[in-house]
Amino acid sequence: MRVIALVGSSGTGKSHRALLVAHEYGADAIIDDGLFIKNGRIIAGMSAKKQATAIGAIKAALFTNDDHAEEIRNQIKKSQHECLLVLGTSVAMVDKITSRLELPAPDLYLSIGEVASPGEISKAQKIRETYGKHVIPAPTVEVKRRLSGTLADPLQTFLKKKYPQPGKARHLWINQTVVRPTFNFYGKFFISDLAIKHIVEGSLLSFDSIVRVQHIQMNSNSSGASLSLDLVLKLEGPLPPILSAAQKAIKDAVEYMTALHLTEVNIFVRKIVTDDRTEIKI
Repeated sequence: MRVIALVGSSGTGKSHRALLVAHEYGADAIIDDGLFIKNGRIIAGMSAKKQATAIGAIKAALFTNDDHAEEIRNQIKKSQHECLLVLGTSVAMVDKITSRLELPAPDLYLSIGEVASPGEISKAQKIRETYGKHVIPAPTVEVKRRLSGTLADPLQTFLKKKYPQPGKARHLWINQTVVRPTFNFYGKFFISDLAIKHIVEGSLLSFDSIVRVQHIQMNSNSSGASLSLDLVLKLEGPLPPILSAAQKAIKDAVEYMTALHLTEVNIFVRKIVTDDRTEIKI
């Protein structure tokens, strides 16, 4: 297995350029900030961008935790690929990462200056300094599963290839994600139970058969959060299609407005309202 490296100071746009570099140099997997990414999927790892402190982020990126390093090593062994791209802020950092993951030493070290212009690097640094934003080289749907509760926005980028092949496109569309990590000191947001209740109720306004929402409960889990709620319904046709549509509406609204990743939306029908407005417990 071949290993190549992309090296550059923090905030210079390494993650933003990672997929393009991987494409041009034949790497089908990436190690970036504690994550193992392959074919647009986060296969394993814990993101440095989810850590509570900058020191914690550095430790995650260097795989100092034995369980973290072992998880990545095992997944690399299971995956079949010929070339791996490792990102780091310095040659020494890349060497520490490859050592911890028991990978061959890189046979090519690319600097960010070789794949991005001075203007592009300067722009990336200004965005990092001003907004504290980071890029993860994976689609948003993948990132939200790993970084539930972190504000994440999709970023579709049109990048020019440095070495385009004759007869093929000179540019590459790349789907990535922009996040603001936990360790950036730009404040925090909190979501109250009342806010969740209002979001859920608002998402169900178009359902004529839903009379009211009762007893909403949200619990955190390793992959995000689960939401459970009780409903009072009017009996207006088969329940499964109504409840399935309600689940989707709730999930879409809560995830969009809170940045949480909902692993479950559990709906319990507690009462049925008859035509004469009598409520029957079930």
